[in-house]
Amino acid sequence: MGDWFFRMFLSSFLVSGFRIPTFRDICSARRVVSKYLKPTPLMYSRKVSRMLGCDVYFKLENLQPTRAFKVRGGIYYMYRMRDEACRRGVVTASTGNHAQSIAYAGSIFGVDVKIVMPHGVPQVKADAVRELGAEVIFHGSYFEESRMYAEKLAEEKGYLFVHSINEPLLYEGVGSMHLEVLEELPDVDVVINPLGGGSGVSSGCIVYKTADPSIRVFAVQAEGAPAFYESWRRGVLVDLGGVSTRAEGLAAGRAYELPFMILRGRLDDVLLVSDSEMERAVRIIFDAVRQVAELSGAASTAAAFRISESLRGRRVVLMVTGGNVEADAFVSILRG
Repeated sequence: MGDWFFRMFLSSFLVSGFRIPTFRDICSARRVVSKYLKPTPLMYSRKVSRMLGCDVYFKLENLQPTRAFKVRGGIYYMYRMRDEACRRGVVTASTGNHAQSIAYAGSIFGVDVKIVMPHGVPQVKADAVRELGAEVIFHGSYFEESRMYAEKLAEEKGYLFVHSINEPLLYEGVGSMHLEVLEELPDVDVVINPLGGGSGVSSGCIVYKTADPSIRVFAVQAEGAPAFYESWRRGVLVDLGGVSTRAEGLAAGRAYELPFMILRGRLDDVLLVSDSEMERAVRIIFDAVRQVAELSGAASTAAAFRISESLRGRRVVLMVTGGNVEADAFVSILRG
């Protein structure tokens, strides 16, 4: 039953017009992304390596100009769509990091950008979007409500709508960070990546499983937003109708088609972590390598401590996917 369902779902998925990125697509995107962004550091941590009993490397995507990995996808998308984007203007929805990526790319290519964000996102993220020249529109209490409103605006006003999760060009740009990992650490054994929408871990699976299927790739979700976790186990897309987590970068209330299709058959497992575990991981990252991570950006580190026994003796990369956190909140987390 499961195999039959998957084949039928794959057939309908391809007919509906979605395109699954390839390793070659990501390599092509890397050539564009590298013109606008420098590679981020892959930092070895002796302290965390001792704590976990393995060789731990942090991929510091929190050091991007927007303090998050998604800027890679935003730049590549806007580069490829720049003529239409300039003509129509762009609208998208985001809890923060995707918003900044599209706003940043819009500022590079001269595109008018409007971002729909849910109420309650950190002020630092909304302010960062405005500073990049984009208009912020608040609507809804979580991502899906914002996304539906952005789609409505695109239909009514003629804007080019960028789906933050089901747009393949974003994955191709984001995948450049995993190519950098392979270039610097070709003998990596395990990669752990947070999963909110899914572009980070999906592009990672395409890269690592193409290079060497034995490389293990784990996704991490918040316990209060386990839509993909549930979808992964049930074999069908799940809509939770809401979320309960302070990790806004992981606050997706439903699973989406493109990452579901990419990760089925490629991903090794999905792990869940609590907000308190992510807060502890924020403290560990700051103490070990003096880097600022938001809760979602520290999710991979939190997960590593959950599965530490299975990591012993391995070469492990923990993706620090973002560092957009308000100062007061960060200080509060450090104080515990």
